[in-house]
Amino acid sequence: MMTDPIADLLTRIRNAQLAKHDKVTVKTSRLRTEILRILKEEGYIEDYAVSDGPIAVAEVSLKYYHNDPVIRNISRESKPGRRVYVKHHAIPEVLGGLGLCIISTSHGVMSGKDARTQKLGGELICTVY
Repeated sequence: MMTDPIADLLTRIRNAQLAKHDKVTVKTSRLRTEILRILKEEGYIEDYAVSDGPIAVAEVSLKYYHNDPVIRNISRESKPGRRVYVKHHAIPEVLGGLGLCIISTSHGVMSGKDARTQKLGGELICTVY
C-alpha cells in the first residue's frame, strides 16, 4: 500500500529524467492526471496518455533540452504528515516566477499563477523548476 501516491508520481518522473529515459509509466488517478495536465501545459513534459483498463496507468513522455532534463527539481511541499495551505497572496513564486507551483483549490487543481489571478488559495501540492 502506498502512503503518498503524489510523491510516488513526482519521484518516478525525477528518477526517469535522471536516468535519461524517454518515457515513464505511472499509476494514475484524477488528481495525478490533473498534475500531469498542468506539467504539460506549462511545458515541463512532452505529453501523457492515460490508458483504460482494470488499473489506469499513464505513459508520460519526458522533455529534454540539449540532453539536459527540463525539470531540474520537482519536490512535494504538502505531505500527509504536514499539510501546507496558502492564501492567494502568499502563493510562492518559484525562482522569481520562472518555476511553477501546483495548488489544489476549491475550483480544482491549477498552477500558482492561475490561482493568484483568480484570488484562490489552497493546498500547495508541489513546486517545479
